[in-house]
Amino acid sequence: MTPSTAPEPARDETAPGDPTNKRRILLVFAGLLVAMLLSSLDQTIFSTALPTIVGELHGVNHMLWVTTAYLVAATIMMPIYGKLGDLIGRKGLFIGALAVFLIGSVIGGLAQDMTWLIISRAVQGIGGGGLMILSQAIIADVVPVRERSKYMGIMGAVFGVSSVAGPLLGGWFTESIGWRWAFWINIPLGLIAIALAVAFLKLPKHDTRFRFDVWGTITMAIAVTSIILVASWGGTEYEWNSPTIMWLIAIAIVASAAFVFAEYKTVEPLIPLAFFKNRNFVLATTAGLVIGVAMFGAIAYLPTYLQIVTGVNATVSGLLMLPMILGLMSTAITTGQLAAKTGRYKWMPIASMIVIGTGLWLLSTLTVTTPLWVLLCYLFVVGAGIGLSMQILILVVQNSFPDSQVGTATASNNFFREIGASLGGAVVGALFTSRLTGLLAERMPAGGESGDINSFTPATINSLPDALHDIIVGAYNDALTPVFAMLIPLVAAGLVLAIFIKEMPLRSSLDEHKEKHPVREAVTGGLEAPGLVGVDTGTVRTQPTPPTRRGRVSNDDRS
Repeated sequence: MTPSTAPEPARDETAPGDPTNKRRILLVFAGLLVAMLLSSLDQTIFSTALPTIVGELHGVNHMLWVTTAYLVAATIMMPIYGKLGDLIGRKGLFIGALAVFLIGSVIGGLAQDMTWLIISRAVQGIGGGGLMILSQAIIADVVPVRERSKYMGIMGAVFGVSSVAGPLLGGWFTESIGWRWAFWINIPLGLIAIALAVAFLKLPKHDTRFRFDVWGTITMAIAVTSIILVASWGGTEYEWNSPTIMWLIAIAIVASAAFVFAEYKTVEPLIPLAFFKNRNFVLATTAGLVIGVAMFGAIAYLPTYLQIVTGVNATVSGLLMLPMILGLMSTAITTGQLAAKTGRYKWMPIASMIVIGTGLWLLSTLTVTTPLWVLLCYLFVVGAGIGLSMQILILVVQNSFPDSQVGTATASNNFFREIGASLGGAVVGALFTSRLTGLLAERMPAGGESGDINSFTPATINSLPDALHDIIVGAYNDALTPVFAMLIPLVAAGLVLAIFIKEMPLRSSLDEHKEKHPVREAVTGGLEAPGLVGVDTGTVRTQPTPPTRRGRVSNDDRS
């Protein structure tokens, strides 16, 4: 709170030195961490279990969809959760997202074929898309940006813990009580998160009249789905110049153009076009997309690679991911603390791109004879690079907009980052599958029985005769490692973008930005931003205004 601001009950409650408020914020933060754990755990728990799952359900050719279905659904829902959270409040949305996520988990736990497995992942994505966004937006409601960096660093560390716990749990479930527990474990965690939200998350209710961006939602969903289908099917299910792929590309282009037009015309756009006038939003979001490609594209297949090439079981392959997670956790927590203490953060995404690029180059040099300890060191380097900027880039975006737009801004940033993750996973998967199929066709002896590739699991490969085993293992290695090198130019482009991020002072209070952003007054009519903890605004009705319709922002927003 600035000295010139008259004390208000809401601001007294959110004062950093108030023990009661600090305890309440910590309880709220605990609930948010559980939700984030659910969301991030679900992206990693199948990495070690997936080869066995798709082998049992006879669907290796559809393995990509198990991960892509979640990412596509989550990506589509992110802007919706972000916008609605700004308009009607976040508590109900948060609990609803948790409930949908649990429904998807039940469907997955009961799935008997690949179709239902993929459906369950899509339903989980519909809920999971809100868990990450709403958690980041809710903490923004109660903690100023300068102090928020510490919380964001911890959120990044939780992501790291879930990344190692996911493969470990997935491997253990697969080898002991069954892979379906990768779904059932979400039920108790989800119920805990709901209980914490109901008990400790105190956000005001808002009866807000608004026009939902129906056409924007429809066109966005069509565009995102088409883009992922192109990346998934191109070169594998269909030739790149096939009519199916050409039609999908055309649909993606038309839907994307229609989405931009819809956002320009609507009163309450899911992603305001005015955001793209903000320099830091564009640079930080694009840099985050690059990291999404590198992380979810390159890293998603490493547990399977470890099982196939090194011959370890699913549990051990999860343990072997630990160095990457340790690197991510150490840099994520450290950068959060440093940003809060010094207020300096520009160097972090720059260093991140350099370290990630180095790590990808090191991974591209792997061979079947590379010592295991060397591979683990390479994983640590990649993890350290990701942790350097994963949460800081989100903080840069939140620091560039008023509190009334924090949900929409955060969702927009994550939306494009998840598009990068979806494209990264799809493109890497398509390249890997295409290369693997070609290498196996080249190297298999004439008339040799290699079996049905759709039914291959690490266990079946390791039980093959030595000659056949060595051919398949060599093909796996030679199919995946060049893909890492292909991502380096993209990371280099991200480095250039990070250099041009403008280091703006991190706000030290929840009030400070209000004085600098007249657009907030225009949008809210002088009322506090929806969702601020402890603010008793009664019933808030936000009326559309010309600045909202055309997305005009203040000069300070353009930075």
